[in-house]
Amino acid sequence: MSRKLRVAIVGYGNIGKYALDAIEAAPDMEIAGVIRRKDSLKKPRPSELQDVPMKSSIEELGEVDVAVLAVPTRSVGQYAREILAQGINTVDSFDIHGDLADLQKELNAVAAENDSVAVISAGWDPGTDSMLRGMLEFMAPKGLTYTNFGPGMSMGHSVAAKAFDGVKEALSMTIPLGTSVHRRMVYVELEEGADFKKIKEAILKDSYFCNDETHVFQVDDVEKLKDMGHGVTMERKGVSGNSPNQLFQFDMRINNPALTAQVLIASARASVLQKPGAYTMLEIPVIDFMAGDKEKIIRDLV
Repeated sequence: MSRKLRVAIVGYGNIGKYALDAIEAAPDMEIAGVIRRKDSLKKPRPSELQDVPMKSSIEELGEVDVAVLAVPTRSVGQYAREILAQGINTVDSFDIHGDLADLQKELNAVAAENDSVAVISAGWDPGTDSMLRGMLEFMAPKGLTYTNFGPGMSMGHSVAAKAFDGVKEALSMTIPLGTSVHRRMVYVELEEGADFKKIKEAILKDSYFCNDETHVFQVDDVEKLKDMGHGVTMERKGVSGNSPNQLFQFDMRINNPALTAQVLIASARASVLQKPGAYTMLEIPVIDFMAGDKEKIIRDLV
């Protein structure tokens, strides 16, 4: 594709804002517009969107090649089905690991029927971390990999906690305990009259939280606690051939939504190079995520 990719952003929370930054910095893309709820369109425009088309449906934007779904994980399936059915590619950061395979199967059928492509779970975990885990496994086929997140704010868990009736704002912090075991520290700011005990019980039963040690606290102002920093430490100790004691370590400290958005935009680029269907990042060649001449990339990096 010689012209620039026209990319739309669906939703404009933390990830949506950083996705706009990443699109504007990409040499091969341009912003097609931002999709927001009708009630949000009535509010004053953020300064960075003054010259960006803002609509309530993607059909109003004209030509769009790829839609970045910067929406809550539990809304991804609905948005993706509707947009893929229009022949527009989608990328998302769906982060419920246990439901990922079912979502891929569902979206694969829609995309294949409508000549479109979905790149699912395109964040840093699942996403780039999944790619790294794959590399570590073929480097040492026998062994164990431990992925330890944090300490930091989990956007998916925070959004899940905020979704309960009576919760005005929420923050979920991930605390690594080692060997892929984590503690969730959830802080909720409640609407007037909300029952904290009932909300706490509901959070503890939710699929986002029920498999980890989780503690829920009521606070007066969640905003005073927020920090977008996060991170991951990944280790694998295993065997290459018959040689034991191979040890690999990967560590990063990040701005969570900024990295998620950057990976989404790279995945938007990769989406137009795939055949119709739904893909995880693990199934796409690394070079497809990168801007620029393929031969030059190979000469520079290989």
